[in-house]
Amino acid sequence: SLDRDWNEQWEQEGFQPIVISDGAMTIHDGRHLPDNMPADTINIEIDAKLAFGTGTHETTRMICATLVDHHPRGRVLDCGTGTGILSICALKLGAEEAIGYDIDEWSVDNARHNAVINHVDNHFTSLLGDVSILNKVDGEFEVVMANINRNILLTDMSFFRKKMAQRAILILSGFYTEDAPLLIEKAKSLGLTLQQQKEDQNWCCLVFT
Repeated sequence: SLDRDWNEQWEQEGFQPIVISDGAMTIHDGRHLPDNMPADTINIEIDAKLAFGTGTHETTRMICATLVDHHPRGRVLDCGTGTGILSICALKLGAEEAIGYDIDEWSVDNARHNAVINHVDNHFTSLLGDVSILNKVDGEFEVVMANINRNILLTDMSFFRKKMAQRAILILSGFYTEDAPLLIEKAKSLGLTLQQQKEDQNWCCLVFT
């Protein structure tokens, strides 16, 4: 299949380093190390066999940049964790603990692996399942983030809301700008307030409190 060929090529070639927020953070693979980065740059290494979730995608970059702006503290919930990149990003920025879940077994394992190579595995838990796994997760979170498609976000947002601590932020991406009004309306019905809207190549990222 085209998909498989493309992923094999990806695995062999990897990706060029991605710079977030003017050098505040760099995401790279083991083969392409960033050049001349400022000493205080946060480096994240992602050993990915699939492109999505390496930071090359607009939605991943926007959430990483949002995390840089918000200085996450406390606990972070990462819905649809993929490579684990968003959890790793939050932990490197100062969050105490991250819990991620994904419906894809390969992603759950890859996220654990990436947490190990970034030395944050003591603070990261990767769970296999859909949003119903949250019934088994105790407590609330200061940051809830999800980079998933529009329909799943609409269905799962009420679950995310229940896991938000007071003054928590919810970061959503994975959808097009034209779908933002639907998601904003849903969030409003759950008592959430829009704080920020970003766009990149027609992809959108929303932040709610």
